[in-house]
Amino acid sequence: MGDPVDEVRFEVRDHVAYVTVDRPKVLNAIDGPTHQRLDEIWTEIEASDVRCVVVTGAGEKAFSVGADMSASAIDKTGLEYWATVDANGFGALSLRQSLDVPVIARVNGYALGGGMELVLGCDIVIAADTAQFGLTEPRVGRLPLDGGMVLLQRKIPYNAAMGILLTGRRFPAAEMHRLGLVNEVVPAAELDTAVQRWVDDILACSPSSLRAIKQLAIRTAHLTAREARDARLPAVVAALDSEDSREGVLAFQEKRPPVWSGR
Repeated sequence: MGDPVDEVRFEVRDHVAYVTVDRPKVLNAIDGPTHQRLDEIWTEIEASDVRCVVVTGAGEKAFSVGADMSASAIDKTGLEYWATVDANGFGALSLRQSLDVPVIARVNGYALGGGMELVLGCDIVIAADTAQFGLTEPRVGRLPLDGGMVLLQRKIPYNAAMGILLTGRRFPAAEMHRLGLVNEVVPAAELDTAVQRWVDDILACSPSSLRAIKQLAIRTAHLTAREARDARLPAVVAALDSEDSREGVLAFQEKRPPVWSGR
């Protein structure tokens, strides 16, 4: 077993965090130590001035194929796994509600099982045309407990979601794009260029505004539209009284690009 620090690459450049599961020999499957390292990274990002996250898998074959079936933890029964499940979901991301910055999934290959649940925990999904998606757990007698069963039907039409959940089939990126789960599909050679285009658009926006938008979207899904609009969430209040809100208007009046402070 490798060092989990080495098996998850994490770097921040120009306010953008790049998180890469670096276990290509097992198609970026995630074991216990890797999951723990990811949780540490998300927590670190939450306390930083990062404005965007790009998450991906190393190599060209896989984003992630989910849980490492070769790891000793897989010896748990389904009930034992359920009893110890992380509240934040697979990779400590799929059900996480405290990461208020935009997260882009750079899907370079297979996104299966927990790997697809990682995708479901992201806000924007950019996929290579060679990528494949699937919640394959039923084919090995398990369940997509870390968000697959509950998130997919909220993100795409019910029948389409059940067609994925009840077959365990793999689906091409083009089909996921048609259903609305994937934002853009590009040739594999153009994946990084496409991701950078989305990153640039995110960085052009006020980070205070984006935190408020994401926090409201995630934390008010159970409310009516009016109740959600009126929710006095911390990030919403902060954005409405932020330096960014004043800078945005001033920059517009002065016909110049805004300089965001994130405050």
